[in-house]
Amino acid sequence: MKKKQINYKKLYLSVLFTLIILGASTLYFDTLSLASSIKKLGLPLVRLMGFITIGLLAGQVIEAMGWTRQVAVLARPLFRYSKMGNHCSAAFTMAFISGAAANAMLLEFYEEKKISKLQLFLANYINQFPAFFLHLPTTIFIVLPLTGIAGGFYFLITFLATLVRTLCFLGFGHFFLKNPKKLKPEKINPKGFDSHGQNKATPFKDGINPVKKPDGPALLKSIQKRLPVRIANIFTWVLPIYTLVYILNVNGFFDYLNQTLSSYVTISLMPVESLSIVILSFAAEFTSGFAAAGALMNAGVLSVKQTVIALLLGNVLAFPIRALRHQLPRYMGIFSPKMGLQLLLSGQFFRVLSIIFIGTLYYLAV
Repeated sequence: MKKKQINYKKLYLSVLFTLIILGASTLYFDTLSLASSIKKLGLPLVRLMGFITIGLLAGQVIEAMGWTRQVAVLARPLFRYSKMGNHCSAAFTMAFISGAAANAMLLEFYEEKKISKLQLFLANYINQFPAFFLHLPTTIFIVLPLTGIAGGFYFLITFLATLVRTLCFLGFGHFFLKNPKKLKPEKINPKGFDSHGQNKATPFKDGINPVKKPDGPALLKSIQKRLPVRIANIFTWVLPIYTLVYILNVNGFFDYLNQTLSSYVTISLMPVESLSIVILSFAAEFTSGFAAAGALMNAGVLSVKQTVIALLLGNVLAFPIRALRHQLPRYMGIFSPKMGLQLLLSGQFFRVLSIIFIGTLYYLAV
């Protein structure tokens, strides 16, 4: 395998491009300031790169020390059924801690040819399941007091949608992925050498290639050789994309996009004025959407069923735009711009499709 090195030319161009668009935006728009840029751009960027570094580091250590099976133990039955293997299961476990770190692990395994491109895509989709629980504590205690039983139904529907698409992806893997090839163990003589006179460990079960665990200095040397290259190459894409999305966000581009989408929504399930308020509130800020819906429900303008449908519609309309705003730099930076965009758009498509499916069942059943 060709040794990868830091592409300093691309890195310099990335920094130069970022400085140019920041400088031009500061001169052209009065919404940018040094203090707000440090708080809303610099600190989140540092935090993102920190999680990416953790993910890459964890992937290297887990692989080098042969801990893949141990880390993957929680979800191993599901990933064995789906033929996705222990590497995807390990990333799934990491996703309960950090989505960015889990994606960085998937990239590490993919570039080391431990998983295929299809496995990477499926694992990324399935990692939306732990992501649901990762954000749940910060939202449930805000939403339920605002919307009551309607908020409970909303969470139940979105959870069922997440569960259904996760099971679908696992089933897809079971029927369309090939079983991993198991390695045939070599004959080992009593002294522990193979027929070529090389020291050879007994292969692990499940077809995992045996690797001699490195000692501390060897592991550290491997990390020092590979980790900076990965981080630098990812930062080359993350920096300009994250900065560009930040500038668009500060100047109201995504709010305009959300409001433009919501202005075309007409529906006979509820008063149009009420629906517009809920959707526009979602477009402006997550919590305000629930606050608006709860106020309308408590005032008798919307029934519980109408409130749930309004919340789901606000989610379907506003959340994909929020995904572009918050997740696009991460996906395009961690992976490649092309693969990152494919992952993000396809993942959002399946998410919206599953919410529409479960929401329709709720509408017909209640």
